[in-house]
Amino acid sequence: MLRRTTRLLLTLVMTLTAALGGVVATAGTAQADGCYSWSRNLSEGMSGSDVSQLQIRVAGWAGYGGVLAIDGSYGPATSAAVKRFQSAYGLTADGKAGPQTFSKIYELQDDDCTPIHFSYAELNKCNSDWSGGAVSAATAKSNALRTMWKLEALRHALGDQSIRVTSGFRSYACNSAVGGSSNSRHLYGDAADLGAGSHTLCTMAKQARYNGFNGILGPGYPGHDDHTHVDHRSSRYWSAPTCGI
Repeated sequence: MLRRTTRLLLTLVMTLTAALGGVVATAGTAQADGCYSWSRNLSEGMSGSDVSQLQIRVAGWAGYGGVLAIDGSYGPATSAAVKRFQSAYGLTADGKAGPQTFSKIYELQDDDCTPIHFSYAELNKCNSDWSGGAVSAATAKSNALRTMWKLEALRHALGDQSIRVTSGFRSYACNSAVGGSSNSRHLYGDAADLGAGSHTLCTMAKQARYNGFNGILGPGYPGHDDHTHVDHRSSRYWSAPTCGI
């Protein structure tokens, strides 16, 4: 709470300074984050690891059926995702990532780079070291981070009410114990099962189509009447017949 309050105060000071003194803020001005800080403004045509970091955080704003590539190249799809992110949070929607966009991202992330409403613990109820799955522990954890940022977008799109994650990464042992399929995306760390709570399962399944998920399984799909499943599989497969998907 103290860290988030400090960020907000720093953002306010930056804004007032620019307004009163005629100073044009740069990306560096907005640095107030324990995870990652951007050192330059970003726009279409640019590339680099800082673009990849931005893409991870706006991938949940890819639009209906869209999946944003985390490739470090600021193309039209990234610009469009940034515009949707900006619009969703009341910022100037120009598709360029500058101080306002970065400051909003800083507000939304914790010092371990997870979005403020989700945690690694929520996405891994199997084993804390992320080992034993279909990919390396580092890859599984990285995939889970990308999932969380998409879930953060889903959460905001649904009115900022809580979303309950019932399952995330699974090792082969954990997956077998719960009767998961042998090729489950949970083994890759890029899947999450969502339980009903603030929203119905169908509400989440329908909205997830806009938030960068290639895989969506929900009520009416075998074994999914009690949860909505989302993942990052390589090609689209949506099936929640009870929800009209």
